[in-house]
Amino acid sequence: MDIGIGLPSTIPDTEGRTLVEWARTAEQAGFSTLGTIGRLVYPNYEEFVALGAAAAVTSRIRLTTSTLLAPLHSNPALLAKQAASLDRLSGGRLVLGLSLGGREDDYIASGLSTHGRGHRLEEQLAMMKRVWSGEDFGTAGGIGPEPARPGGPEIILGGAAEATFRRVARFADGWIMGGGTPDMFAQLAAAVDQAWQEAGRPGRPRKLTLAYFALGPDARAQADRYLQDYYGWLGDIASQIAAGAAVSAEMVKSYVAAFEASGCDEVIFVPTAARLDQVSLLASAVA
Repeated sequence: MDIGIGLPSTIPDTEGRTLVEWARTAEQAGFSTLGTIGRLVYPNYEEFVALGAAAAVTSRIRLTTSTLLAPLHSNPALLAKQAASLDRLSGGRLVLGLSLGGREDDYIASGLSTHGRGHRLEEQLAMMKRVWSGEDFGTAGGIGPEPARPGGPEIILGGAAEATFRRVARFADGWIMGGGTPDMFAQLAAAVDQAWQEAGRPGRPRKLTLAYFALGPDARAQADRYLQDYYGWLGDIASQIAAGAAVSAEMVKSYVAAFEASGCDEVIFVPTAARLDQVSLLASAVA
């Protein structure tokens, strides 16, 4: 199972130089990917911008939007161009994770309705694949640049509904769980596999999950402070999410073992602070 690490792009007040050094250090430490979390109404960096900065100082590590809120991008052709640009500039390292998002204020700020967002996502996916295939859209030809990977970047979809699993089987290469226990992952992953098989897709979908972490002497306070702010809109559920963060090397190791046993292909550990020691501490925990 691969072990990735999130960029601290959602940690308020993270300096640009810290994000860049984090990316460089994470690659040197051997992590499989750098992940970003999508949000609009929050003081975070936009995902393509953050991963573009990371791409400039790395050469091997994958770049995963885990996940980008696709329906907020009302022009799917432009979204396809942005994704293809990052994919080509990084040498084919983009993993395009997409989801619907769960916060109504992100949609309100975008002037969009949450109604029909699943249908809009399917239209976006179909359009992006047309762009990446090189379809001619007028006298100037296709919409470039051509992605480094034929047919476009790897697509991972997030969500826990049956409709999501069917979309994975129709449009995507895999699925990601946005948070939860290894038991929850195993149950949802089985549903993804079933939808994949029912659609007649060969092989198997790649399956990922996110897990929050904080390490060091103030780990618990660090996780509580950030996660209760980030998920404050969920009320008491925010405390439950914070309680599930891995706050010791032993917890990290147990999560790795449990997710691997549940059939997970990659865990992306998401930081709750932007201190660079979090990269080395996590690397030591999973070594």
